[in-house]
Amino acid sequence: MRVTLREVAEEAGVSMMTVSNVMNGKAARVSAATRERVHRIAADMGYVPSASARSLASSSSKLIGLLVPAADEDSLMISPHHMAIAGHVERELRKSGYHLLLRGIARLEEVTEALHSWSLDGAILLGFIDEQIDKLTKATAGPTPMVAIDSYSRNRLTAGPRSDDFVGARLAASHLLSLGHRDIVFAGPAFGRVGVVRERFDGFRAAFTDAGLTWDSGLVEIVNTTHDEGFACGQSLLERHPGATAVFATADILAVGIMEGLATAGAAIPRDVSVVGFDDLEFSKYVTPKLTTVAQDIGRKGATAVAMLVDAIEQRTQPRKPVTLDVSLTLRDSTAPPR
Repeated sequence: MRVTLREVAEEAGVSMMTVSNVMNGKAARVSAATRERVHRIAADMGYVPSASARSLASSSSKLIGLLVPAADEDSLMISPHHMAIAGHVERELRKSGYHLLLRGIARLEEVTEALHSWSLDGAILLGFIDEQIDKLTKATAGPTPMVAIDSYSRNRLTAGPRSDDFVGARLAASHLLSLGHRDIVFAGPAFGRVGVVRERFDGFRAAFTDAGLTWDSGLVEIVNTTHDEGFACGQSLLERHPGATAVFATADILAVGIMEGLATAGAAIPRDVSVVGFDDLEFSKYVTPKLTTVAQDIGRKGATAVAMLVDAIEQRTQPRKPVTLDVSLTLRDSTAPPR
């Protein structure tokens, strides 16, 4: 049976208000001896402060929503990259005294519903395309602070952290070009005028311009960021692009699927086709061959998102500018000079 605040107060011989103040760190006028006695008795009795009571006292729920796209009522669209970020976000929120609420969003209106139904102190948007984020307004979102991870939207309500996607893709393509590859396939999901994939596409092409080369714009594979679609793409890739000697995939999970599909079709990696991914997720070190990939600091991205949001909550304002994080190229076994 749950120990109550009243029971702790009776055992300690003090008022309930004194116990509440001590347990909530608001005991400046309580003697050190009393504070010590209250803490000792509470611990001995197994008293656990009520989170809801703390919320009422502080007018803060201490809840942060991690909002992710939901394909339908039953499915959250969470990639391995997003799962890794979610883990770092939860850890950083815990350090700051906040709790994480994961919520799938199938319709933009559900952002407003989530913010108000759960009395969220703030929200982190993860995995939304910029066209969706552009539509969020003060009228729909209210005053609740928000940050969006990996967004290139100019919406001032959602400024957040992102990796330098342009530079990362340019590093990947430059590496392949330095090995002697020229017919390089760009593989990734459909993209518009702005966004993560657009930045990676532009950075990829910039590497050819830097080298004084012209890239064959027909060497594109539009494929969603899943292992299964990457596998299907890899199986038939050399039929559609018989001269290709390398592939740059916009995500590690897609790159691994493409490698496995190519192998099933009889191609050896990297002897016949070199492959580069983007993310440097943990599994990229354990596949065969180990994946050459663009490394982004996912831990720092999650920590930056939390820091920006907590600062906005405490300052009662919105983050003003996005933060762009550095990337690097991790060389492993999936790339080699063309035969």
